[in-house]
Formats: sequence, C-alpha cells, structure tokens
Amino acid sequence: MNIDLNCDLGEGASNDEALMPLITSANVACGAHAGDEATMRRTVQLAKQFGVAVGVHPGYADREHFGRRELQLPPAEVEALVLAQIERLAEIAQHENAPLTHVKPHGALYNQAARQPDLAHAIAQAILHFNPRLILVGLAGSQLLEIGAQAGLRVAAEGFPDRGYNADGTLMSRALPGALLTAPQAVAAQAVKLAPQVNTLCIHGDGPHAVQFAQAVRLALIQNGFQPQRL
Repeated sequence: MNIDLNCDLGEGASNDEALMPLITSANVACGAHAGDEATMRRTVQLAKQFGVAVGVHPGYADREHFGRRELQLPPAEVEALVLAQIERLAEIAQHENAPLTHVKPHGALYNQAARQPDLAHAIAQAILHFNPRLILVGLAGSQLLEIGAQAGLRVAAEGFPDRGYNADGTLMSRALPGALLTAPQAVAAQAVKLAPQVNTLCIHGDGPHAVQFAQAVRLALIQNGFQPQRL
C-alpha cells in the first residue's frame, strides 16, 4: 500500500535539508505565517533535487503566533489570502521548473477550516480559481475535505503521527497535555496505526526531533508493508 509522507517546510527551522530525503511531499510556507522569497526558492530547489512533490502551505499572516492563533476573517478575505500565497509560490516554482501538486492550509486556518464550512469553501474556491487540478490536503473526516470534494477538487486525507487526537477525530489543542508526542517510537507506532485510514501523513518540520521522527516513521511504515510515495 502506498502512503505519502509530507512535511511543513520553509518555516525557518534548520531541518529542511535533512528532512527532504525522508519525505515525499513538501508543504512550503509562503511568506505569511513564515518564510520569505529566498527560503521559498531554496525549499523548492531542495524538493526538486530529491524528487519531492511541491505544495503550497498558506496560513494566516500572523508571524508573531506562527499562524497558530485563530482569527475571525471574512471568508472573502481568507479566499484572497490563500490565493495570493498560492500565486506567490507558483511564480517561484515555475521559475524553478517544479510544478505545484497540492495545497495544505497551515495551523489555525487548517483547524478552523476543518470545522467551519465557510472557511473550507473559501479555501476550495481559491484553489479552483488558480488550478482545479491541485490536490487539497486536510484533516481526515473534516469539513474541509468534504466541501473540497463537493467543489470538484481531488482531496487527500491527512493524519498526524506526532499529534494527540480528541475522541471526535480532531486534533488536541497544543496547550493540553498529550497533544504533542515526543518519543520516536510512539510517533512511529501512531503512523502505522493511521496509515490505512489516510492518504498522507505529516511530520512537522519545525520540531526539535523532526528528523528522528521522520526516520522512525519511514522505517516503521516500510517494515509494515507501506511504500512511501508522493500524492
């Protein structure tokens, strides 16, 4: 069985180059919650070097909180925000001859769109406006995927090996105990558990153990019959 391994990159962490050979898809920050033109270009170049799919990772323009603070923006503003970030990365990717494959919202925008239909619709509309062939990546079982599919987009259900889950399948708040898994063995075990239920698994690239997690997850998946392959 194939499984995509994605990672949020270009966010200013020092792990990008070490992570790239271990993953199959990169979600590149587009200058809102993190990143700048030089970082975006370097991340795209690295992805191309290692045969990794390039995706857009749009978030709220809230660097102080790394895009993880929930904002209450009108859907039209969210649509414009996402579209602008897609266009910004697309220009760089085109120059590097690295086609975009997917869009995965970041942080608070991701979590809000998972449960708020108006934001899910705004994100889907931004993608449709730019290129309806791009894949929308979102939390498995979420409103974002349901509305994206209804809009005619191809969607990919995502799981998080390094995050704790609530009983309803949503992600635990990072402020709660158990929200962040810290042992590579536990992260790898959760990856194997989630893999049959999703299309892609995310390793957060900004964590101090990101490379260890990615190595453990990739090895455990292969040992359990899963083949890492890009979306």
